[in-house]
Amino acid sequence: QLQFVESGGGLVQPGESLTLSCKGSGFPLRYYGVGWFRQAPGKEREGVSCVFPNSGGSTNVANSVKGRFATSRDSAKNTVYLQMNSLKPEDTGIYFCAVADCSDITPQNSDAWGQGTQVTVSS
Repeated sequence: QLQFVESGGGLVQPGESLTLSCKGSGFPLRYYGVGWFRQAPGKEREGVSCVFPNSGGSTNVANSVKGRFATSRDSAKNTVYLQMNSLKPEDTGIYFCAVADCSDITPQNSDAWGQGTQVTVSS
């Protein structure tokens, strides 16, 4: 059974950077699309980025974070990363990873959710 554990969240100031990790266990992640999602207080969960399966690291990134966020996979560590730069207060939320359809990064198309990691951007 594929399971994820997210880590790397924390409190940062606007403009700073943070890297989140999504460690997989149970199966090699390279065979799965792995997406990052976030949920802000009082808002619906939304897709942020995704790395395609069996690819050379091809990714899909939501327009809302394009140019600031990037995702990558380290198959040797069975881990997917979310590099977040130029963070804004509106990036605050709980960040999750899950098996995802990278052509349409929506929670409804995703499965095997991790427990999430909190990111807070505040001065």
